[in-house]
Amino acid sequence: MSQSKLADRTGLTLKHVNQIALGHAPISAETAVALERATGVPATLWNNLESKYQDHQIRSHEAEDLSRHRAWLDQMPLADLRKRGCISADRRQPGVLLQEVLQFFGVANIDAWEASWQQPAAAFLQSQAYDAKPASVAAWLRLGELAGAQMRCAPFDRSAVKAALPQLRALTVKKPEAFYPELLETCSSFGVCLVLVPEIPGARASGASRFLSPRKALVQLSNRGKRNDLFWFAFFHEIGHLLLHSKKGTFIDPGPKYEDKPVIEHEADRFAANLLIPAQYERDLHAIRTPVDAVALADRIGIAPGVVAGRVRRETENWSFAQSLFDKFEVVEEQ
Repeated sequence: MSQSKLADRTGLTLKHVNQIALGHAPISAETAVALERATGVPATLWNNLESKYQDHQIRSHEAEDLSRHRAWLDQMPLADLRKRGCISADRRQPGVLLQEVLQFFGVANIDAWEASWQQPAAAFLQSQAYDAKPASVAAWLRLGELAGAQMRCAPFDRSAVKAALPQLRALTVKKPEAFYPELLETCSSFGVCLVLVPEIPGARASGASRFLSPRKALVQLSNRGKRNDLFWFAFFHEIGHLLLHSKKGTFIDPGPKYEDKPVIEHEADRFAANLLIPAQYERDLHAIRTPVDAVALADRIGIAPGVVAGRVRRETENWSFAQSLFDKFEVVEEQ
């Protein structure tokens, strides 16, 4: 059928039919019905063809612009995301790779990624002391968000968090297989989802905390350092953020050894340090000279000896002190 004849039968102008044939004008729902009546081909088929064509055009244009975004993709931790099953494409499929990375982050385009994910990472990296990569930080945060979104918990209750602190602190003396289920359940009871996301190379974050919604908080730990004292310090550091600071912020912690970091990070450090070893035991802490002294103080205040030994190391910078008192924590990822 000629374009002019089709125009006559559909009531469309010849120019409009020509623009549709060239792919310059879309097929609207009304046009699809007109085409159905003129050709006998169902309107649903015309609508589906139009939808697939527009989708193809958008993705093709993004693929054509891939050279502009190559630097963005190059900074992504692609190998690690592929290993964790978050993406499957490789660099031989640049268009597909771009689509998968955008889909992983839950954004429509790179501009949206910069607004949603680069800003928290940039705030974390404001100090030159943090030798971390923004894209790796963002990917690690996204993994935590995805894990937290699948968890159910009670509405966030600040008073309940404060009331549970002694109970949480007492868990430090237990082994992971004993304390971790209780830790998860207790956190869930006062509106905090706790997730363990092993570190992504380049992220260099010990923990992070933020609110996924006004009623649901997330504490994300990387288990960086793989020691019990570091685990518990990172956990209470993030709990400190939830209690002390705004619900609107995303707080990312590089660990206690960094001094050049924002004031709020130091506030969370003090919260964790004073909760684990209350201020009234400062003199006893400073009097510790041997591992036996550390164990004695830990027994008196009801925490793990490794937590005391870790504090002694940080304050004295004697990084070889009481190695035998630390427990090694490993995150075993489910297959």
